[in-house]
Amino acid sequence: MSSLKKLASQTAVYGLSSIVGRMLNYLLVPLYTRVFLTGEYGIVTELYAFVSFFNIVFTYGLETAFFRYAEKEKGNPKVYSTSLISIIVSSVSLALVIILFSSPIAAWMNHSDGSDKMLPQYISCFALVLAFDAISAIPFARLRQEAKAFRFAFIKLVWILVNVGLNIFFLLVCPAIKDGMMYGLVSRVYDPTIGIGYVFISNLIASGIVLLLLAPELFKTAYSFDKKLWRSMLIYSLPLMVAGFAGMINETFDRIMLPRLIADKSTAMSQLGIYGACYKLSILMSLFVQTFRYAAEPFFFSQASSDKAQEIYRRVMHYFVLMCAFIFLAIMMYMDIVKTFIGKEFRDGLAVVPILLMANLCLGVFYNLSIWYKITHKTKWGAWFSIIGAIITLILNFTLIPVMGYMGAAWATLICYAAMMFISYFVGQKYYHVNYDVRSFVHFVSSALVLYFLSEWIRGRYLLNSNTMILINTGILIVFLASAYIYERRKNSYIRIPFRKSHKRDL
Repeated sequence: MSSLKKLASQTAVYGLSSIVGRMLNYLLVPLYTRVFLTGEYGIVTELYAFVSFFNIVFTYGLETAFFRYAEKEKGNPKVYSTSLISIIVSSVSLALVIILFSSPIAAWMNHSDGSDKMLPQYISCFALVLAFDAISAIPFARLRQEAKAFRFAFIKLVWILVNVGLNIFFLLVCPAIKDGMMYGLVSRVYDPTIGIGYVFISNLIASGIVLLLLAPELFKTAYSFDKKLWRSMLIYSLPLMVAGFAGMINETFDRIMLPRLIADKSTAMSQLGIYGACYKLSILMSLFVQTFRYAAEPFFFSQASSDKAQEIYRRVMHYFVLMCAFIFLAIMMYMDIVKTFIGKEFRDGLAVVPILLMANLCLGVFYNLSIWYKITHKTKWGAWFSIIGAIITLILNFTLIPVMGYMGAAWATLICYAAMMFISYFVGQKYYHVNYDVRSFVHFVSSALVLYFLSEWIRGRYLLNSNTMILINTGILIVFLASAYIYERRKNSYIRIPFRKSHKRDL
Protein backbone atom coordinates (compact mmCIF):
# COMPACT_ATOMS: atom_id res chain seq x y z
CA MET A 1 0.00 0.00 0.00
CA SER A 2 2.91 2.36 0.68
CA SER A 3 3.97 2.08 -2.96
CA LEU A 4 0.48 3.05 -4.07
CA LYS A 5 0.57 6.04 -1.73
CA LYS A 6 3.89 7.07 -3.28
CA LEU A 7 2.38 6.85 -6.76
CA ALA A 8 -0.64 8.87 -5.63
CA SER A 9 1.52 11.59 -4.05
CA GLN A 10 3.73 11.90 -7.13
CA THR A 11 0.68 11.95 -9.38
CA ALA A 12 -0.65 14.82 -7.25
CA VAL A 13 2.58 16.81 -7.66
CA TYR A 14 2.77 16.17 -11.39
CA GLY A 15 -0.90 17.03 -11.47
CA LEU A 16 -0.07 20.44 -10.02
CA SER A 17 1.92 21.26 -13.12
CA SER A 18 -0.34 19.47 -15.56
CA ILE A 19 -3.85 20.00 -14.20
CA VAL A 20 -3.46 23.44 -12.63
CA GLY A 21 -1.10 24.51 -15.39
CA ARG A 22 -3.21 23.10 -18.17
CA MET A 23 -6.29 24.69 -16.68
CA LEU A 24 -4.52 28.02 -17.05
CA ASN A 25 -3.57 27.05 -20.57
CA TYR A 26 -7.15 25.92 -21.06
CA LEU A 27 -8.19 29.55 -20.65
CA LEU A 28 -6.69 30.05 -24.10
CA VAL A 29 -9.54 28.01 -25.60
CA PRO A 30 -12.27 30.58 -24.77
CA LEU A 31 -9.81 33.28 -25.83
CA TYR A 32 -9.08 31.68 -29.21
CA THR A 33 -12.71 30.80 -29.88
CA ARG A 34 -13.74 34.42 -29.27
CA VAL A 35 -10.83 36.20 -30.93
CA PHE A 36 -10.46 33.97 -34.02
CA LEU A 37 -12.97 32.89 -36.61
CA THR A 38 -13.73 29.16 -36.83
CA GLY A 39 -11.55 28.89 -39.95
CA GLU A 40 -8.62 30.66 -38.29
CA TYR A 41 -8.83 28.36 -35.30
CA GLY A 42 -8.89 25.51 -37.77
CA ILE A 43 -5.39 26.53 -38.92
CA VAL A 44 -4.14 26.52 -35.32
CA THR A 45 -5.70 23.08 -34.78
CA GLU A 46 -4.13 21.67 -37.95
CA LEU A 47 -0.62 22.96 -37.24
CA TYR A 48 -0.61 21.63 -33.69
CA ALA A 49 -1.75 18.26 -35.06
CA PHE A 50 1.32 18.21 -37.32
CA VAL A 51 3.51 19.19 -34.37
CA SER A 52 2.24 16.16 -32.43
CA PHE A 53 3.50 13.92 -35.23
CA PHE A 54 6.92 15.53 -35.35
CA ASN A 55 7.31 15.43 -31.56
CA ILE A 56 7.52 11.65 -31.90
CA VAL A 57 10.16 11.89 -34.61
CA PHE A 58 12.26 14.38 -32.63
CA THR A 59 12.33 12.24 -29.45
CA TYR A 60 12.19 8.77 -31.16
CA GLY A 61 11.27 6.89 -27.96
CA LEU A 62 14.52 7.83 -26.21
CA GLU A 63 12.70 9.20 -23.17
CA THR A 64 11.27 5.78 -22.28
CA ALA A 65 14.59 4.13 -23.15
CA PHE A 66 16.28 6.45 -20.65
CA PHE A 67 13.90 5.26 -17.89
CA ARG A 68 14.57 1.63 -18.72
CA TYR A 69 18.37 1.90 -18.89
CA ALA A 70 18.64 4.24 -15.90
CA GLU A 71 16.92 1.48 -13.90
CA LYS A 72 18.89 -1.30 -15.58
CA GLU A 73 22.34 0.33 -15.22
CA LYS A 74 21.97 2.08 -11.90
CA GLY A 75 24.61 4.74 -11.31
CA ASN A 76 25.89 4.82 -14.90
CA PRO A 77 26.06 8.53 -15.86
CA LYS A 78 26.58 7.63 -19.52
CA VAL A 79 22.90 6.70 -19.84
CA TYR A 80 21.93 10.35 -19.36
CA SER A 81 24.78 11.95 -21.29
CA THR A 82 24.45 9.56 -24.25
CA SER A 83 20.71 10.19 -24.45
CA LEU A 84 21.17 13.95 -24.23
CA ILE A 85 23.90 14.15 -26.90
CA SER A 86 21.82 12.02 -29.25
CA ILE A 87 18.73 14.22 -28.80
CA ILE A 88 20.65 17.50 -29.21
CA VAL A 89 22.36 16.44 -32.46
CA SER A 90 19.21 14.99 -34.02
CA SER A 91 16.95 17.86 -32.93
CA VAL A 92 19.20 20.59 -34.33
CA SER A 93 19.60 18.68 -37.61
CA LEU A 94 15.88 18.05 -38.06
CA ALA A 95 14.95 21.64 -37.19
CA LEU A 96 17.38 23.00 -39.81
CA VAL A 97 15.92 20.69 -42.47
CA ILE A 98 12.35 21.83 -41.71
CA ILE A 99 13.34 25.51 -41.76
CA LEU A 100 15.16 25.11 -45.10
CA PHE A 101 12.14 23.38 -46.66
CA SER A 102 9.44 25.47 -44.94
CA SER A 103 8.19 26.98 -48.23
CA PRO A 104 7.72 23.64 -50.04
CA ILE A 105 6.03 22.24 -46.92
CA ALA A 106 3.67 25.24 -46.86
CA ALA A 107 2.91 24.76 -50.55
CA TRP A 108 2.09 21.10 -49.89
CA MET A 109 -0.34 22.04 -47.11
CA ASN A 110 -2.03 24.36 -49.64
CA HIS A 111 -4.54 26.32 -47.57
CA SER A 112 -7.20 27.89 -49.73
CA ASP A 113 -8.07 30.68 -47.28
CA GLY A 114 -5.14 33.01 -47.94
CA SER A 115 -3.06 31.91 -44.95
CA ASP A 116 -0.24 30.62 -47.19
CA LYS A 117 1.71 33.89 -47.05
CA MET A 118 2.58 33.44 -43.39
CA LEU A 119 2.60 29.64 -43.35
CA PRO A 120 6.36 29.21 -43.97
CA GLN A 121 7.07 31.46 -40.97
CA TYR A 122 4.66 29.46 -38.82
CA ILE A 123 6.39 26.23 -39.86
CA SER A 124 9.87 27.62 -39.12
CA CYS A 125 8.68 28.78 -35.72
CA PHE A 126 7.39 25.32 -34.90
CA ALA A 127 10.64 23.71 -36.07
CA LEU A 128 12.42 25.63 -33.29
CA VAL A 129 9.68 24.74 -30.79
CA LEU A 130 10.09 21.05 -31.66
CA ALA A 131 13.87 21.25 -31.18
CA PHE A 132 13.60 23.06 -27.84
CA ASP A 133 10.96 20.65 -26.51
CA ALA A 134 12.86 17.55 -27.65
CA ILE A 135 16.11 18.70 -26.00
CA SER A 136 14.14 19.45 -22.82
CA ALA A 137 12.57 15.97 -22.81
CA ILE A 138 15.65 14.14 -21.49
CA PRO A 139 16.34 16.56 -18.58
CA PHE A 140 12.63 16.34 -17.70
CA ALA A 141 12.87 12.55 -17.81
CA ARG A 142 15.85 12.69 -15.45
CA LEU A 143 13.88 14.82 -13.00
CA ARG A 144 11.07 12.25 -13.08
CA GLN A 145 13.50 9.34 -12.71
CA GLU A 146 15.11 11.03 -9.70
CA ALA A 147 11.62 11.77 -8.26
CA LYS A 148 12.29 15.53 -8.33
CA ALA A 149 8.61 16.15 -8.92
CA PHE A 150 8.55 19.68 -7.49
CA ARG A 151 11.27 21.02 -9.80
CA PHE A 152 9.57 19.27 -12.71
CA ALA A 153 6.24 20.84 -11.76
CA PHE A 154 7.75 24.31 -11.28
CA ILE A 155 9.35 24.41 -14.73
CA LYS A 156 6.21 23.07 -16.39
CA LEU A 157 4.16 25.76 -14.66
CA VAL A 158 6.57 28.45 -15.85
CA TRP A 159 6.04 27.26 -19.43
CA ILE A 160 2.27 27.46 -19.01
CA LEU A 161 2.30 30.88 -17.34
CA VAL A 162 4.62 32.42 -19.94
CA ASN A 163 2.64 30.95 -22.81
CA VAL A 164 -0.72 32.06 -21.41
CA GLY A 165 0.62 35.48 -20.44
CA LEU A 166 2.06 36.18 -23.88
CA ASN A 167 -1.13 35.02 -25.60
CA ILE A 168 -3.21 37.37 -23.45
CA PHE A 169 -0.73 40.20 -24.07
CA PHE A 170 -0.64 39.81 -27.86
CA LEU A 171 -4.26 38.85 -28.49
CA LEU A 172 -6.11 40.95 -25.87
CA VAL A 173 -3.96 43.70 -24.37
CA CYS A 174 -2.19 44.93 -27.51
CA PRO A 175 -5.33 45.19 -29.71
CA ALA A 176 -7.14 47.02 -26.86
CA ILE A 177 -4.49 49.77 -26.73
CA LYS A 178 -5.28 52.09 -29.63
CA ASP A 179 -3.56 55.37 -28.80
CA GLY A 180 -1.30 57.24 -26.35
CA MET A 181 2.17 56.55 -25.06
CA MET A 182 1.31 52.91 -24.30
CA TYR A 183 0.42 52.32 -27.93
CA GLY A 184 3.80 53.70 -28.96
CA LEU A 185 5.53 51.16 -26.73
CA VAL A 186 3.27 48.30 -27.78
CA SER A 187 3.67 49.04 -31.50
CA ARG A 188 7.36 48.17 -31.24
CA VAL A 189 6.56 44.53 -30.45
CA TYR A 190 3.07 44.16 -31.91
CA ASP A 191 1.90 43.91 -35.51
CA PRO A 192 -1.85 43.28 -35.94
CA THR A 193 -1.28 41.61 -39.32
CA ILE A 194 0.51 38.68 -37.63
CA GLY A 195 -2.81 37.51 -36.12
CA ILE A 196 -2.75 33.82 -35.26
CA GLY A 197 1.04 33.90 -35.62
CA TYR A 198 1.22 35.19 -32.05
CA VAL A 199 -0.08 31.81 -30.86
CA PHE A 200 3.07 30.21 -32.26
CA ILE A 201 5.43 33.01 -31.22
CA SER A 202 4.19 32.73 -27.62
CA ASN A 203 4.84 28.98 -27.69
CA LEU A 204 8.36 29.49 -29.02
CA ILE A 205 9.31 32.02 -26.33
CA ALA A 206 7.87 29.81 -23.55
CA SER A 207 9.79 26.74 -24.82
CA GLY A 208 13.00 28.77 -24.99
CA ILE A 209 12.61 29.90 -21.39
CA VAL A 210 12.07 26.30 -20.26
CA LEU A 211 15.33 25.32 -21.94
CA LEU A 212 17.11 28.09 -20.01
CA LEU A 213 15.60 26.90 -16.72
CA LEU A 214 16.92 23.40 -17.44
CA ALA A 215 20.45 24.76 -17.87
CA PRO A 216 21.74 23.02 -14.68
CA GLU A 217 20.62 19.65 -16.06
CA LEU A 218 22.13 20.51 -19.46
CA PHE A 219 25.49 21.99 -18.51
CA LYS A 220 26.34 20.43 -15.14
CA THR A 221 26.83 17.08 -16.81
CA ALA A 222 29.96 15.09 -17.61
CA TYR A 223 29.29 14.57 -21.31
CA SER A 224 30.34 11.16 -22.57
CA PHE A 225 28.93 9.27 -25.54
CA ASP A 226 28.82 5.47 -25.35
CA LYS A 227 28.20 4.07 -28.85
CA LYS A 228 27.44 0.55 -27.64
CA LEU A 229 24.96 1.82 -25.06
CA TRP A 230 23.44 4.19 -27.63
CA ARG A 231 22.86 1.36 -30.12
CA SER A 232 21.27 -0.76 -27.39
CA MET A 233 18.99 2.12 -26.37
CA LEU A 234 17.99 2.71 -29.99
CA ILE A 235 17.10 -0.96 -30.45
CA TYR A 236 14.82 -0.57 -27.42
CA SER A 237 13.44 2.86 -28.38
CA LEU A 238 12.85 2.66 -32.14
CA PRO A 239 9.90 0.25 -31.84
CA LEU A 240 8.48 2.71 -29.32
CA MET A 241 8.95 5.50 -31.87
CA VAL A 242 7.02 3.47 -34.42
CA ALA A 243 4.37 2.85 -31.79
CA GLY A 244 4.35 6.53 -30.87
CA PHE A 245 4.13 7.62 -34.48
CA ALA A 246 1.31 5.21 -35.17
CA GLY A 247 -0.26 6.42 -31.93
CA MET A 248 -0.14 9.99 -33.18
CA ILE A 249 -1.96 8.86 -36.32
CA ASN A 250 -4.64 7.56 -33.99
CA GLU A 251 -4.67 10.76 -31.94
CA THR A 252 -4.27 13.55 -34.50
CA PHE A 253 -4.81 12.14 -38.00
CA ASP A 254 -8.47 13.14 -37.90
CA ARG A 255 -7.56 16.83 -37.51
CA ILE A 256 -5.06 16.63 -40.36
CA MET A 257 -7.37 14.83 -42.78
CA LEU A 258 -10.69 16.44 -41.81
CA PRO A 259 -10.26 19.50 -44.09
CA ARG A 260 -9.04 17.24 -46.89
CA LEU A 261 -11.84 14.67 -46.70
CA ILE A 262 -14.85 16.95 -46.20
CA ALA A 263 -16.64 17.39 -49.50
CA ASP A 264 -17.48 21.08 -49.03
CA LYS A 265 -14.01 22.67 -49.05
CA SER A 266 -15.45 26.13 -48.31
CA THR A 267 -16.45 24.98 -44.80
CA ALA A 268 -13.60 22.51 -44.23
CA MET A 269 -11.37 24.72 -42.06
CA SER A 270 -14.41 26.00 -40.19
CA GLN A 271 -15.50 22.44 -39.35
CA LEU A 272 -11.96 21.65 -38.26
CA GLY A 273 -12.02 24.67 -35.96
CA ILE A 274 -15.33 23.55 -34.42
CA TYR A 275 -14.08 19.99 -33.96
CA GLY A 276 -10.76 21.19 -32.50
CA ALA A 277 -12.53 23.43 -29.97
CA CYS A 278 -14.96 20.70 -28.86
CA TYR A 279 -12.07 18.24 -28.68
CA LYS A 280 -10.62 20.52 -26.01
CA LEU A 281 -13.70 19.97 -23.84
CA SER A 282 -12.49 16.44 -23.18
CA ILE A 283 -9.38 18.02 -21.66
CA LEU A 284 -10.03 16.92 -18.06
CA MET A 285 -9.91 13.25 -19.02
CA SER A 286 -6.79 13.85 -21.10
CA LEU A 287 -5.18 15.74 -18.21
CA PHE A 288 -5.81 12.93 -15.76
CA VAL A 289 -4.41 10.35 -18.17
CA GLN A 290 -1.34 12.49 -18.86
CA THR A 291 -0.54 13.31 -15.24
CA PHE A 292 -1.02 9.68 -14.31
CA ARG A 293 1.46 8.66 -17.03
CA TYR A 294 4.08 11.10 -15.76
CA ALA A 295 4.10 9.42 -12.37
CA ALA A 296 3.18 5.87 -13.40
CA GLU A 297 5.87 5.14 -16.01
CA PRO A 298 8.91 5.41 -13.69
CA PHE A 299 6.81 3.92 -10.84
CA PHE A 300 5.88 0.85 -12.88
CA PHE A 301 9.50 0.24 -13.86
CA SER A 302 10.64 0.57 -10.24
CA GLN A 303 8.06 -2.03 -9.14
CA ALA A 304 8.84 -4.52 -11.91
CA SER A 305 11.19 -6.62 -9.76
CA SER A 306 8.83 -6.71 -6.78
CA ASP A 307 7.09 -9.96 -5.81
CA LYS A 308 3.83 -8.01 -5.62
CA ALA A 309 4.22 -6.23 -8.97
CA GLN A 310 1.16 -7.85 -10.59
CA GLU A 311 -1.01 -7.08 -7.57
CA ILE A 312 0.15 -3.45 -7.59
CA TYR A 313 -0.61 -3.12 -11.32
CA ARG A 314 -4.04 -4.65 -10.75
CA ARG A 315 -4.95 -2.21 -7.99
CA VAL A 316 -3.62 0.79 -9.89
CA MET A 317 -5.75 -0.12 -12.91
CA HIS A 318 -8.84 -0.62 -10.72
CA TYR A 319 -8.75 2.87 -9.23
CA PHE A 320 -7.68 4.40 -12.53
CA VAL A 321 -10.82 3.13 -14.28
CA LEU A 322 -13.02 4.27 -11.38
CA MET A 323 -11.56 7.77 -11.59
CA CYS A 324 -11.95 7.93 -15.37
CA ALA A 325 -15.61 6.87 -15.13
CA PHE A 326 -16.21 9.61 -12.56
CA ILE A 327 -14.50 12.25 -14.73
CA PHE A 328 -16.61 11.23 -17.74
CA LEU A 329 -19.85 11.55 -15.78
CA ALA A 330 -18.82 14.80 -14.06
CA ILE A 331 -18.02 16.53 -17.36
CA MET A 332 -21.25 15.39 -19.00
CA MET A 333 -23.39 16.27 -15.98
CA TYR A 334 -22.09 19.85 -16.03
CA MET A 335 -21.88 20.30 -19.80
CA ASP A 336 -24.12 23.40 -19.54
CA ILE A 337 -21.26 25.03 -17.65
CA VAL A 338 -18.38 23.38 -19.48
CA LYS A 339 -19.61 24.47 -22.92
CA THR A 340 -19.32 28.16 -21.99
CA PHE A 341 -15.54 27.79 -22.31
CA ILE A 342 -15.86 27.90 -26.09
CA GLY A 343 -17.53 30.55 -28.26
CA LYS A 344 -21.13 30.08 -29.39
CA GLU A 345 -20.06 29.56 -33.01
CA PHE A 346 -18.13 26.46 -31.93
CA ARG A 347 -20.88 24.72 -29.91
CA ASP A 348 -22.48 22.94 -32.86
CA GLY A 349 -19.97 20.14 -32.30
CA LEU A 350 -20.77 19.31 -28.65
CA ALA A 351 -22.10 15.89 -29.62
CA VAL A 352 -18.51 14.67 -30.08
CA VAL A 353 -17.58 15.30 -26.44
CA PRO A 354 -18.97 12.10 -24.79
CA ILE A 355 -17.52 10.01 -27.62
CA LEU A 356 -14.07 11.57 -27.18
CA LEU A 357 -14.22 11.21 -23.40
CA MET A 358 -14.84 7.48 -23.74
CA ALA A 359 -12.06 7.31 -26.31
CA ASN A 360 -9.65 8.89 -23.82
CA LEU A 361 -10.75 6.44 -21.13
CA CYS A 362 -9.88 3.53 -23.45
CA LEU A 363 -6.56 5.18 -24.27
CA GLY A 364 -5.76 5.54 -20.56
CA VAL A 365 -6.47 1.85 -19.96
CA PHE A 366 -4.24 1.01 -22.94
CA TYR A 367 -1.40 3.05 -21.39
CA ASN A 368 -1.83 1.10 -18.16
CA LEU A 369 -1.73 -2.18 -20.02
CA SER A 370 1.35 -1.17 -21.99
CA ILE A 371 3.61 -1.81 -19.00
CA TRP A 372 3.69 -5.55 -19.80
CA TYR A 373 5.61 -5.16 -23.06
CA LYS A 374 7.90 -2.46 -21.69
CA ILE A 375 9.15 -4.43 -18.68
CA THR A 376 9.43 -7.68 -20.65
CA HIS A 377 11.45 -5.99 -23.44
CA LYS A 378 8.78 -6.91 -25.98
CA THR A 379 8.40 -3.32 -27.19
CA LYS A 380 7.72 -4.53 -30.73
CA TRP A 381 4.21 -5.40 -29.51
CA GLY A 382 3.64 -1.75 -28.66
CA ALA A 383 4.51 -0.89 -32.25
CA TRP A 384 2.15 -3.56 -33.57
CA PHE A 385 -0.75 -2.39 -31.40
CA SER A 386 -0.32 1.19 -32.54
CA ILE A 387 0.08 0.15 -36.17
CA ILE A 388 -3.17 -1.83 -35.94
CA GLY A 389 -4.80 1.23 -34.39
CA ALA A 390 -3.39 3.44 -37.14
CA ILE A 391 -4.81 1.14 -39.83
CA ILE A 392 -8.22 1.25 -38.13
CA THR A 393 -7.97 5.06 -37.88
CA LEU A 394 -7.04 5.46 -41.54
CA ILE A 395 -9.81 3.18 -42.79
CA LEU A 396 -12.50 4.71 -40.56
CA ASN A 397 -11.47 8.31 -41.22
CA PHE A 398 -11.51 7.81 -44.99
CA THR A 399 -14.84 5.99 -44.66
CA LEU A 400 -16.72 8.06 -42.08
CA ILE A 401 -15.52 11.68 -42.45
CA PRO A 402 -16.89 12.15 -46.02
CA VAL A 403 -20.27 10.87 -44.76
CA MET A 404 -20.49 12.16 -41.16
CA GLY A 405 -17.96 15.02 -41.03
CA TYR A 406 -16.33 15.53 -37.63
CA MET A 407 -18.75 13.07 -35.98
CA GLY A 408 -17.13 10.38 -38.12
CA ALA A 409 -13.71 11.48 -36.85
CA ALA A 410 -14.89 11.17 -33.24
CA TRP A 411 -16.31 7.67 -33.73
CA ALA A 412 -13.14 6.58 -35.52
CA THR A 413 -11.11 7.72 -32.49
CA LEU A 414 -13.25 5.76 -30.03
CA ILE A 415 -13.29 2.57 -32.10
CA CYS A 416 -9.51 2.76 -32.62
CA TYR A 417 -8.64 3.15 -28.91
CA ALA A 418 -11.16 0.52 -27.83
CA ALA A 419 -9.67 -1.96 -30.29
CA MET A 420 -6.12 -1.25 -29.12
CA MET A 421 -7.20 -1.65 -25.49
CA PHE A 422 -8.82 -5.05 -26.05
CA ILE A 423 -6.01 -6.42 -28.21
CA SER A 424 -3.33 -5.32 -25.73
CA TYR A 425 -5.25 -6.89 -22.86
CA PHE A 426 -5.63 -10.33 -24.46
CA VAL A 427 -2.08 -10.49 -25.80
CA GLY A 428 -0.62 -9.14 -22.55
CA GLN A 429 -2.32 -11.80 -20.46
CA LYS A 430 -0.39 -14.41 -22.41
CA TYR A 431 3.06 -12.91 -21.85
CA TYR A 432 2.65 -11.16 -18.47
CA HIS A 433 -0.47 -12.21 -16.62
CA VAL A 434 -2.11 -9.66 -14.33
CA ASN A 435 -5.41 -10.61 -12.73
CA TYR A 436 -7.23 -7.37 -13.59
CA ASP A 437 -10.69 -6.96 -12.08
CA VAL A 438 -12.51 -6.73 -15.43
CA ARG A 439 -15.89 -7.10 -13.77
CA SER A 440 -15.34 -3.90 -11.80
CA PHE A 441 -14.23 -2.05 -14.94
CA VAL A 442 -17.44 -3.00 -16.71
CA HIS A 443 -19.49 -2.01 -13.66
CA PHE A 444 -17.94 1.46 -13.32
CA VAL A 445 -18.07 2.36 -17.02
CA SER A 446 -21.56 0.97 -17.66
CA SER A 447 -22.91 2.74 -14.55
CA ALA A 448 -21.50 6.06 -15.80
CA LEU A 449 -23.01 5.52 -19.27
CA VAL A 450 -26.43 4.50 -17.94
CA LEU A 451 -26.60 7.57 -15.69
CA TYR A 452 -25.47 9.83 -18.55
CA PHE A 453 -28.23 8.49 -20.85
CA LEU A 454 -30.73 8.87 -18.00
CA SER A 455 -29.78 12.53 -17.69
CA GLU A 456 -30.15 13.05 -21.44
CA TRP A 457 -33.55 11.32 -21.40
CA ILE A 458 -34.77 13.58 -18.57
CA ARG A 459 -33.55 16.66 -20.45
CA GLY A 460 -35.28 15.63 -23.68
CA ARG A 461 -38.48 14.37 -22.02
CA TYR A 462 -39.22 17.30 -19.74
CA LEU A 463 -37.37 20.16 -21.53
CA LEU A 464 -35.94 21.49 -18.27
CA ASN A 465 -33.80 24.62 -18.09
CA SER A 466 -30.06 24.56 -17.39
CA ASN A 467 -30.27 25.42 -13.68
CA THR A 468 -32.77 22.64 -13.00
CA MET A 469 -30.71 20.14 -14.98
CA ILE A 470 -27.58 21.07 -13.03
CA LEU A 471 -29.38 20.26 -9.76
CA ILE A 472 -30.69 16.95 -11.13
CA ASN A 473 -27.30 16.03 -12.56
CA THR A 474 -25.61 16.80 -9.26
CA GLY A 475 -27.93 14.25 -7.68
CA ILE A 476 -27.07 11.75 -10.42
CA LEU A 477 -23.35 12.28 -9.77
CA ILE A 478 -23.89 11.67 -6.05
CA VAL A 479 -25.74 8.46 -6.91
CA PHE A 480 -22.73 7.29 -8.93
CA LEU A 481 -20.31 8.00 -6.08
CA ALA A 482 -22.57 6.30 -3.55
CA SER A 483 -23.02 3.23 -5.75
CA ALA A 484 -19.24 3.02 -6.32
CA TYR A 485 -18.66 3.23 -2.56
CA ILE A 486 -21.23 0.51 -1.83
CA TYR A 487 -19.82 -1.68 -4.58
CA GLU A 488 -16.31 -1.34 -3.17
CA ARG A 489 -17.48 -2.12 0.38
CA ARG A 490 -19.37 -5.22 -0.75
CA LYS A 491 -16.46 -6.44 -2.86
CA ASN A 492 -13.94 -5.97 -0.05
CA SER A 493 -16.28 -7.62 2.43
CA TYR A 494 -16.68 -10.57 0.06
CA ILE A 495 -12.91 -10.91 -0.15
CA ARG A 496 -12.34 -10.69 3.63
CA ILE A 497 -15.08 -13.05 4.89
CA PRO A 498 -13.57 -16.32 3.60
CA PHE A 499 -10.22 -15.34 5.08
CA ARG A 500 -11.79 -14.80 8.50
CA LYS A 501 -13.60 -18.14 8.43
CA SER A 502 -10.52 -20.11 7.46
CA HIS A 503 -8.55 -18.27 10.10
CA LYS A 504 -10.95 -19.39 12.81
CA ARG A 505 -10.79 -22.97 11.58
CA ASP A 506 -6.97 -22.86 11.83
CA LEU A 507 -7.25 -21.73 15.42
